[in-house]
Amino acid sequence: MKVLVALAFLAILASLSSALFFMMRDGRNGKPKSSNMARALAFRVGFSILLFVCILIAWKLGYVRPTGLPLGR
Repeated sequence: MKVLVALAFLAILASLSSALFFMMRDGRNGKPKSSNMARALAFRVGFSILLFVCILIAWKLGYVRPTGLPLGR
């Protein structure tokens, strides 16, 4: 489960960085802007939702358990 979460975070960060790259590069030198940045941000949202759903399913199946915070310490 830890590997899945780490891979999902890496995918989210990669998508975010590619969106930044496309934001800085598209539309220069008279070229029209492409929809690459919007596509990269849509992938980021999709990866985030997928990560959330996977964590909920893992919790439901018992792969992860909430430990909570110790009270009164």
